[in-house]
Amino acid sequence: MLSGIPPHPRNGPALPPTPESWLPQEHNLYRPRHSARQRTALVCAIAFFLAPALAFVLGVRAEPFENRKLNDFPSLADGWSFFTELSPWATDHLPLREAGVEVADAVGTGLFGDPPGTQSGARSGTVGVQPDQPESKQVVPRKLYPRVISGKDDWLFLGEDVASKCFPVMDVGRTVAAFNKLRAAVESSGRKFVLVIAPNKTTMLPQYLPDDYVGKDCAAARSREFWERVPTEAGAIDLREPLRQTATQLGTDVYPTVDSHWNFAGGLTMTYAVAEQISPGITRTWQVEASKLRTWPADLPRLLGRSEEWELREYTLAPDGADDRTRYIASDFKTPLRTQQFGDPATGVYNGNVGVVADSFTQFASPFLAATNRDLLIAHSDTVAQGSPEDIAKLLGDRDVVVFEFVERIVAHGGSSLLRDDVIDAIARALADNPR
Repeated sequence: MLSGIPPHPRNGPALPPTPESWLPQEHNLYRPRHSARQRTALVCAIAFFLAPALAFVLGVRAEPFENRKLNDFPSLADGWSFFTELSPWATDHLPLREAGVEVADAVGTGLFGDPPGTQSGARSGTVGVQPDQPESKQVVPRKLYPRVISGKDDWLFLGEDVASKCFPVMDVGRTVAAFNKLRAAVESSGRKFVLVIAPNKTTMLPQYLPDDYVGKDCAAARSREFWERVPTEAGAIDLREPLRQTATQLGTDVYPTVDSHWNFAGGLTMTYAVAEQISPGITRTWQVEASKLRTWPADLPRLLGRSEEWELREYTLAPDGADDRTRYIASDFKTPLRTQQFGDPATGVYNGNVGVVADSFTQFASPFLAATNRDLLIAHSDTVAQGSPEDIAKLLGDRDVVVFEFVERIVAHGGSSLLRDDVIDAIARALADNPR
């Protein structure tokens, strides 16, 4: 007798049970081998697995869409971690993943009422409501801070605006000291120094934030200290009130609902403030007119796994009150952008050489900076911070004025490379070797 198989009533080993699909159709236990539902499920499974493979064969490749690079293929030399890292790589490089995420997000939001981005892999969804206890009594890990905060009336905010202030790497006093050291490095070489801070969208439009979110209290405390000390102790241009005035004059917000940056009106506000600090009174003859609309890719929906654009108004700027000199040139400034005006000096245009060390907010000021400066160079802060003294000298050695523009979140956090002593020392050496 075979072990584990009960004997057949007729003294012999039991036979394996007959499959249900082999029974006569009139038998009460008959089940078809492939029912209509089974066939439908099979077709869906084949489509699920073969569609990405077919897309790959046809040349479709995965592209980064979550504000990060795709995971690299793990190395066999990594040992057991090869297997743990293989799944993230395979997920990232699945063709059509972005389309799948967008569909899932649309279904989750439109059909089930989930917050936008719940299906995209954004950390903890978009609204980071403090779990269980008030924030003052419980420290929330940084990984639980959302990448995007979903506010009122469909407003979106960058979660890093909040997280960066709750997890600073430098206290405000050290940040002020770094700014003053940077100022001394520039001014001791005979140049004019200008420091301007682009406020976070969360700073300018708190009325659209949700009533509660992760980091609300600690971010507010850091903001108060930052704005109380940096403008007064480091001489930074405080654009908060000028931006509010611009919004009132134009009858519109200077930050859009779906992007973390300001618009061209914000960049124009920065240009006015910087120009007045470089050459007081120079803006008296400036004339600004509203111009055409243009579309711009929105950064916050990308963090939620979807693509979206927003419209922003362009402006013309005539420094002498007559001739528009704006130049709309797309650049991320990683490769420095240089613009020049030739011919006789124009009224309302600064005739010295100006260098701007900037981030992405200056993209929206560059048309107006180009219009109002005879010789302008804009370099990204990363390009300057990663350069040797010789590289920095090539960028800034012939500049009469050096403007540093920082977005609030990076300096309130203290994480900018330009706040490091070794980088400031390199800038100081480069400028001291090329005095003005």
